[in-house]
Amino acid sequence: MSNQLAKLQTSILRLAELSLAGTGLTRWLFTSLVVTYALAATPASFATAEEGFKSIFNGNNLDDWDGDARYWSVTNEAITGKTTTDDPLKQNTFIIWRGGITADFELKLQYRIQGGNSGIQYRSFEVPGEKYVVGGYQADFEAGDTYSGILYGERFRGVLALRGQKTVIGKDHKPKVVGKIGETAELQSVIKKNDWNDYHIIAKGNHFVHKINGQIMIESTDEDEEQRRSTGILALQLHTGPPMKVQFRNIRIKQLPVGSSSNQQPKKIVFIAGTPSHGYGQHEHYAGSVLLAKYLRKALNYDCHVIRNGYPEDQTVLEDADAIVIFCTGGKSHMLNSRLREFEALMKQGIGLACIHYAVEIPPGESGNALLSWIGGYFETHWSVNPHWVAHFESFSQHPICRGLETFKIDDEWYFHMRFQDNMQGVTPILSAHPPTNTMTRPDGPHSGNPHVRAALKRQELQHVAWAYEREEGGRGFGFTGAHYHWSWGNDNFRKVVLNAIVWLAHDEVPANGVSSSAPTQDQLEANQDDPKPKNSTSNN
Repeated sequence: MSNQLAKLQTSILRLAELSLAGTGLTRWLFTSLVVTYALAATPASFATAEEGFKSIFNGNNLDDWDGDARYWSVTNEAITGKTTTDDPLKQNTFIIWRGGITADFELKLQYRIQGGNSGIQYRSFEVPGEKYVVGGYQADFEAGDTYSGILYGERFRGVLALRGQKTVIGKDHKPKVVGKIGETAELQSVIKKNDWNDYHIIAKGNHFVHKINGQIMIESTDEDEEQRRSTGILALQLHTGPPMKVQFRNIRIKQLPVGSSSNQQPKKIVFIAGTPSHGYGQHEHYAGSVLLAKYLRKALNYDCHVIRNGYPEDQTVLEDADAIVIFCTGGKSHMLNSRLREFEALMKQGIGLACIHYAVEIPPGESGNALLSWIGGYFETHWSVNPHWVAHFESFSQHPICRGLETFKIDDEWYFHMRFQDNMQGVTPILSAHPPTNTMTRPDGPHSGNPHVRAALKRQELQHVAWAYEREEGGRGFGFTGAHYHWSWGNDNFRKVVLNAIVWLAHDEVPANGVSSSAPTQDQLEANQDDPKPKNSTSNN
């Protein structure tokens, strides 16, 4: 028991004597002190009051913990690691929890550090032949201003996410920044120097989140199937370098069912549906968005928001999105023409972007260049064309968006001869077909025909009507020229390719057979449309 608790106990005993014949105030003070003593005297048992969490440090000794006794001890109810000038470390050393392993879990603890840096190892491994040397995922913290909160791979690929970053670790074993949480200086401001801080680590599937004092510091998804780890030990680090002291207390863990989820939170998708356009059953921006959102909620529990009648007034709904889907009138009326700068800021955060049908058309120049940089291609007037035709899709690439697709054909207004990035840099065709010759029967015009597209068809060039794009900063884009007819969503493959694309845009894993969705009923297709059903309408095509 600490001196502070001993003094508190003495005070309580004295008040107990007085309270037998004392006033109501004395009895109130006695009761308050009893409660305070109970909370302060049993920090470990108090921690277990959190639902599902179990204390793994008793506050008294190093039972279930294994480290070099020259450096690790228990001081003031905290695991304490300490180096001195007289006894420096030659390499990092760790104290290892022997009470279990970490797989899918949440860990909460408090830390305090004086000098140097340290970290919390999880799903980690002991280096063969070396005592108390550990490698694996590490939640860093330090006495300085740069590294607290980062995800570091000790003997395990190096830095995997710097503070403020959302990253995806790829098959090349390297992290790619796909989003931004905040500025590192701003995140540092929540950390208390030379004082106790709360660290919260969440590991679910291959997704990791680090929080300090309630603030998310990093998010990372490890898609490196060759090197990522699903289980391993938990350990606390004492670092080489100048003398330092690090302490840990109130350490508790919640073990989760393995494979319970691959994400800390469901992916957030924002659909921006444009204003009414072409009449019943055509360009149904809102009704189409509602259908897609419904399927994503049901199949993957996604957090979907559908904004009706144009760009949201409250733009904060976009800031933490994993992907944005725009389905609207394009050209000079495109909703992004007047918002290029603010939307560019969202794209720099790595947010995915899909543009459906008319939304892929935007004026050439500043707007066209912006959309080209965000989704890899767009409809350029006097270059691209917009005929109605039956497209026959017979083969598909190995791209994740194509998972589960089967040969299909469908009549729609399939734009083609799009303006793509030079040499298709970063662009992967998703749906491609040969347009029939009757698509060129109209005279030349901004949308109907031009010498360039006529020459391309004469050369029998395959035309790409849906495509995926990898942006340099890690974000993703998708263009889809179909969906003039609302009834096209009734086609299983048509629907699947767009649902798969949204999952891919959000940096989530597309299911092996694609996103599952049952065909909508006639009533479901007719629901939420902008215009009432005409009295003489008897079919959905």
